[in-house]
Parts: sequence; C-alpha cells; structure tokens
Amino acid sequence: MKFKFEKLTIWQKAMDFGEEIFEMSSGFPKEEKYNLISQIRKASDSIALNISEGSIGQSNPEFKRFLGFAIRSLAEVVTCLHKSK
Repeated sequence: MKFKFEKLTIWQKAMDFGEEIFEMSSGFPKEEKYNLISQIRKASDSIALNISEGSIGQSNPEFKRFLGFAIRSLAEVVTCLHKSK
C-alpha cells in the first residue's frame, strides 16, 4: 500500500534533501552535536514530515497550510547552513 505523499515529487525531493543534510552535518564539529547538528537535522526532517502529514485526508487549504510549515522548516535549514559557515 502506498500513501499519496509517496508519489509526490516534492516529498521525494524533501527526503533526498534530508539525507544530504544528515551526511553534510556529520562533518560539523563534534561540539555542535546537541546544537546545530541536532537543529538542522530536525528541521530538514520536518520538511518531508509536514508534506506527508498535510497530504493525508486533508482539504486543499489544509494541505497548503502544511506546505507552509514545510517552507518554514526549509528557512530554518537555510539559517542553520548560514550559521555553519
């Protein structure tokens, strides 16, 4: 059984993005394990999580609301990436 969100290209790309962030953040300094590493991984996971949650039995306005949450999580990842520089 496949869920609707598994067919969505945006969800698939969000899953790939999360894996890239996980790999990249593995190279961050160890003292950032409970700060920046944890934050950026949670935020990148939240992108796909919000897309999947919003797609299950929701109306279009509700799905758009969850896409908004996903975009906010993406902005959080971008901010973490700037901080990692």
